[in-house]
Amino acid sequence: MTVAGSPIVLFDLDDTLMAHHAAVDAGIALHMAERAYEAERATAQQLWHDLEEEHYHAYLAGRLTFEGQRRARAREFALAHGEELDELAAGAWFARYFERYRESWSLHDDALPALDAIHEALQGVRFGIITNGELGFQRAKLERLGILDRFAHVIASGDVGITKPDPAIFESAVARFEADSPVTAAAYVGDRLVTDAVGAGAAGILGVWLNRTGAAMADDEAASASSVGVVEISSLTELAPLLAARFA
Repeated sequence: MTVAGSPIVLFDLDDTLMAHHAAVDAGIALHMAERAYEAERATAQQLWHDLEEEHYHAYLAGRLTFEGQRRARAREFALAHGEELDELAAGAWFARYFERYRESWSLHDDALPALDAIHEALQGVRFGIITNGELGFQRAKLERLGILDRFAHVIASGDVGITKPDPAIFESAVARFEADSPVTAAAYVGDRLVTDAVGAGAAGILGVWLNRTGAAMADDEAASASSVGVVEISSLTELAPLLAARFA
């Protein structure tokens, strides 16, 4: 008996479906007020984002543990505001910040309408998540946001030992869906051009770059994106008609 196939649409989580950047801004502002740090808010928020980028990628590269990158971020941020933290205190500092960050989690306004529209446009479509991070942490976000049950598979770098943009993590995700039933077409949507869209394109998946801010591509990025057929959108509302046309 022939088993019918269906398309799959895979998503990044942070700043694609979930408004991570906004949650970070809100969380660190609340935490600063609690600790009575005196600093210009926007400057401090940018520092916190910069530290996240630096130390989280050190974790992804294997130079820091997941907890280690959290404590490193806490120590450096606190020191910039006149507070010295030892290892234990840095862990407690981050845990308290994380409570404020977690309280601020929300979906982008276009996330749920886009999932519903794609479901209507593509018969039998299946959804999945591919994310750089720890599986339990990312699943907790999806559960708290109320959308975990929409995704057949959640693939996290901390679980599979491969990080985006390595094509192998995208290939691994498709293989999980193939184990359930044939995949007739596949797309991956993410807010990072190289990490998400180019990485997916290199794996033979339609890479969709969600460029909410209108950022310009550097020349080398544009060449890479063009070579693997990356498609750019500015909102998730563009996804359903795009995918319906591509997968028809």
